[in-house]
Amino acid sequence: MVASRLHLVRHGEVHNPKRVLYGRLPDYHLSRAGRKMARAAADHIAGLDRPVGGLYSSPLERAQESAEPFAERFGLSPEIDIRLIEPTNVFEGTQMRRSLLNPLKWWHLRQPSLPSWGEPYASIAERMLGMMAEAWRSVDDGDLVMVSHQAPIWITHLRVAGLPLQHDPRTRRCALSSVTSFELVGDVWREVDYAEPAATGGAVDVGAV
Repeated sequence: MVASRLHLVRHGEVHNPKRVLYGRLPDYHLSRAGRKMARAAADHIAGLDRPVGGLYSSPLERAQESAEPFAERFGLSPEIDIRLIEPTNVFEGTQMRRSLLNPLKWWHLRQPSLPSWGEPYASIAERMLGMMAEAWRSVDDGDLVMVSHQAPIWITHLRVAGLPLQHDPRTRRCALSSVTSFELVGDVWREVDYAEPAATGGAVDVGAV
C-alpha cells in the first residue's frame, strides 16, 4: 500500500515584532494567532474525512508547533525531517527592507534566478520531492501531512506544475497555514487542491522573502 494524498501545510504566524527575516534562526515561535491558524489547518484536513497515516515536520520551532494540532487530531507523532526546512538566506537575522538599502548587500541579488542570496531553487525542489516520494511509499495507508515553509512549498508547486523556478517571492500563493495537496500518479506528481482555511487578515508577520 502507498499513500492516497499528500498535504504540504505552511506553518502559522510567527511572533516577530521586529520584523526580522528569521530564516533558520532558533527561538522563533508561533504567535497566539499563529496557533489558531495551525488549528484551523488541522480542522480543515480533518474535515476532508480522509484518514491520515503519516505526519512530518520541519525541525524549526514554528513548524513543529504547527504540527501539534495534527498530532492531537490524528494521534500521530510528527517525524522531523531536515528536508522540509526553510532554505538558507544571507539576509537571515536582518530587516529585509533595511538590508536592501545597503549597497554592500546588493551583490547577493546579482542572480535572482538561482537565487544568489541562498539555497538554489533547484536544490529546494530536489530535496522536497525526494522526501515526498520516500514518505509516499513508506506509509501503509491514508494521507500524509507535512508541515513546512512558504518557499519550499511554493517551489514544489512550481516544479510540479512545470513552471520556471525563478519568481518574485512577493507573488507566492502560499498563505499562512495554507494547505497545498498533491497526488502521485505513476511517477508524476499532480497538484489537486489548494486551501486557505485560516483567517490571516490580521496577521502582522506574513513571512517576507
